[in-house]
Amino acid sequence: MQRYFVAPDQFEGSRVVLTGDDARHALRVMRMEPGDRFIASDGASREAVAAVTAADNGRVEAEIIFELPMDGEPKWPVTVAQALPKGDKMELVIQKGTEIGAAAFAPFQSERMIVQYDDKKEAKRLERWSKIAKEAAEQAHRSRIPAVEPVRTWRELTASMAAYDLVLFCYEKEGGSGGTGLREALNAFRKERLAAGATERGLRVMLVVGPEGGFTPREAEEAEAAGAVIVGLGRRILRTETAAMAALACLMYESGEMGGD
Repeated sequence: MQRYFVAPDQFEGSRVVLTGDDARHALRVMRMEPGDRFIASDGASREAVAAVTAADNGRVEAEIIFELPMDGEPKWPVTVAQALPKGDKMELVIQKGTEIGAAAFAPFQSERMIVQYDDKKEAKRLERWSKIAKEAAEQAHRSRIPAVEPVRTWRELTASMAAYDLVLFCYEKEGGSGGTGLREALNAFRKERLAAGATERGLRVMLVVGPEGGFTPREAEEAEAAGAVIVGLGRRILRTETAAMAALACLMYESGEMGGD
């Protein structure tokens, strides 16, 4: 069933209204008619199945049939901090990361990034990335749309690390024998957290992934000084967009999203 994210004021008691791009999609792509059903979510507190009662003039009106639980979110809210990659790779990271379960994306600038950052284009690019996150969240039946934050400097990123329970800094030099792996770092953190009487639910995690050229030793040192745990993702060197998705999938598995505890 098609899902649409709407503003809270588009819910009107026992009715919901689609407008703008959502209405055009419902009318032109889905060819909805009276009686057809879809899911509407405000991305915060309300989600429901609704049946179309009127569809015309760029507006779709629907009657709510029943409410749904908002249970499409992972137990661990994970922010993917991705160094700006070249081309449209950031779009891929956001699209697939949203499907896998990322709670937010924090693009940032790093020393070895290849792309030339242009702050004049940021607003348009941010709008594009946010649209991709919305469409991916609808396709994946997420209960919320992941936030796509404005591009940060490296200093801004390291300063923000203190707001997280765990920051995992993916560094290829930790991927060989003797390095700290992702699972090893998680197990050590879990023991420490449980020993302190805390639970895992709601664990705020930041996953930091470097650009095509990787991180510099100085960046790794500064990240560790800011509280990040330096981890490797195995013995193979992954592309930047692959690293983000592989590590995120591992976190979803470890949090019990793939079944079990």
